[in-house]
Amino acid sequence: MCAPPPASLLSANPLRWLAIFGPGAVIASLTIGVGELVFSARAGALFGYRLLWLFLLVLALKWILVFASARHIVLTGAHPFQRWLELPGPRGWLPLVFFLLAVPCFPIWVCFHAGTTGTLLASLTGTAQAWHGGAHLVWGMGVLAAVLALSACGGYRALERVQLGIVLLMLGAVVVAVFFLRPDWLAFVKGLFVPQPFAYPPWVTPEALPDIASRPVWLEATTYVGIIGGSSYDYLAYVSYLRDKQWGRAGRDVATAEELVAIGAGADSASRQWIRAPLVDCTLSFAAVLLFTAVFVICGAEVLSPQHKVPVGSDLLTLQAEFVAALHPWFRHVYFVGAFLAVFGTLYGTIEVAPVILRELALAFRPGGAEGRLARLRFWAIAWVGLGGLAILVWSFQYHLRAGLDRPPGLIAILTPANLFTGVLGCGLICLFNVWMDYRFLPQTLRPPKAAILFSGLAGLVFLALGFRGCWDHSRWTAFAVLVGALALGWLAAWLTSRWNEQCR
Repeated sequence: MCAPPPASLLSANPLRWLAIFGPGAVIASLTIGVGELVFSARAGALFGYRLLWLFLLVLALKWILVFASARHIVLTGAHPFQRWLELPGPRGWLPLVFFLLAVPCFPIWVCFHAGTTGTLLASLTGTAQAWHGGAHLVWGMGVLAAVLALSACGGYRALERVQLGIVLLMLGAVVVAVFFLRPDWLAFVKGLFVPQPFAYPPWVTPEALPDIASRPVWLEATTYVGIIGGSSYDYLAYVSYLRDKQWGRAGRDVATAEELVAIGAGADSASRQWIRAPLVDCTLSFAAVLLFTAVFVICGAEVLSPQHKVPVGSDLLTLQAEFVAALHPWFRHVYFVGAFLAVFGTLYGTIEVAPVILRELALAFRPGGAEGRLARLRFWAIAWVGLGGLAILVWSFQYHLRAGLDRPPGLIAILTPANLFTGVLGCGLICLFNVWMDYRFLPQTLRPPKAAILFSGLAGLVFLALGFRGCWDHSRWTAFAVLVGALALGWLAAWLTSRWNEQCR
């Protein structure tokens, strides 16, 4: 039986529910750093309000994904990785596919966040053009080294409190600036609720903005889909965080079929009441992300677009200081400090997601033998993503220094393929397998309403469609070859592991 939920979840006063807002705040912080400061502002500068409906749709679909996964672990105690072991085929093929995709993609995300922070520091120190324009990579290496040191000694908590205060002050200044800008609220509401066609504005030309003009419009839009609100691995980590909170069955042994039938019959009402915890937590998290997204889209549309400016290349964070400069020049300093801390926090959070994913994989495959090795798993996970991200930064810096290479790949170009796999396609797979998990393991009395199941399936199909379209626009058959290769390797690794386990018995 589960412990009863706190009084805040049973209260009729929604304000008391804020007391349980926790894991969702972590997930929100992973996207608010780069997702809103860079990509929401960039979308507003390029497309005005015409993409707001897509942001709203994507956040709604990701909310469905996260809540469905969280609901399942709260009721059953099982993480998706544990459930996926029971899929048809060699045992554990899908978790292994996610692991194989994570091996290169996590370091790429870490490289991107560190390099983005480096662009801000390079601009503020006046060194942006040093080393053939690669100074932001050098600064990124230094930032990444500092984050790895903090992660090793666990000294981030005090910084996190400072980060929260300054980021909230920055958001307050930007919200006030929005009303001073007097945006076209009718166009804003129309953009939020009415799908509209979108295309690059006429001033996006190969001469003025080659990095953007060369990108297909749908590839640009799909990049936002993957980044706004977080990636599939963030959500798998979120479900794991519920173990630490011990909401409902999370953090306890997986419920048996008999126990689930008893819960469905009302013998354990506390388990059902605990569903409110992730419901409130997820809703608050995505509401915060939507607020940040809307505010920075407005500022991008009203401030940057008329000046034909876009966050691009090695200038991803400095242009946004103009959002608050109209209020008072002093707010520029607030923005710079807030932007640095926000992206720094995103980088730290991304690194911390890696050991959580590795822990859940180990617990899924060896439930009884992984507990004693969690410290070692954490060390190797952080070393893998940290040193991997550092290696990509070093490689990119060497690329900048080579003679005759005028246009090395930018940070967004490096991130795009990893974002398609982890931020879009991965979300589609989780949505579809959430439907399978609920039907496979939950009794009829505990399954979600049919409408919720329909929306989960629809969300999965939308993410897969967007991901396939983005892969085709990015590199045609090469992207599909990588995806098929990962599926084949995961299947083969699972088959070989199963054969080896059978021979050892």
